[in-house]
Amino acid sequence: MGDWTTTRVEDRLESAADVFRTLPGVMPQGFVNAWPEYFHSFADKVGQEPQMRRPRPGPRQITEAEEALLWLRWLERDDARIVWLRAERTPWKPICWEMGLSRTAATKRWQFGLAVITWRLHGRLPPARRSQRFVIENANSLSRTIVM
Repeated sequence: MGDWTTTRVEDRLESAADVFRTLPGVMPQGFVNAWPEYFHSFADKVGQEPQMRRPRPGPRQITEAEEALLWLRWLERDDARIVWLRAERTPWKPICWEMGLSRTAATKRWQFGLAVITWRLHGRLPPARRSQRFVIENANSLSRTIVM
């Protein structure tokens, strides 16, 4: 696909975080529940709201989520952590506390991480001798000619 933008990359990472959140947790092998199954009678259910559950993700969604997770390998460790925390919709304040950065620095590194992923999805390496600002500003215009 040649039409990747930073917004599409961000949406894909957020959907990957949602998929991983809805998957069942990992249980140790041999995990058993000794309690008997409780069957509710009609009288127990009267007046209760039905519990709606989101459907589990399908194989295609899981594959796309795993693919999006592999994109984080292209980033520095701290930048990948910031990008993933934002994909999980973590507020900026805990991210800044965890990473030891100011809000503007964390935002800039998040934007740079999305831009690097966008460059790599277009099959190009971001130029090492150019600034982060250049990489961020030109990430969405990679299908056009960029004057290096």
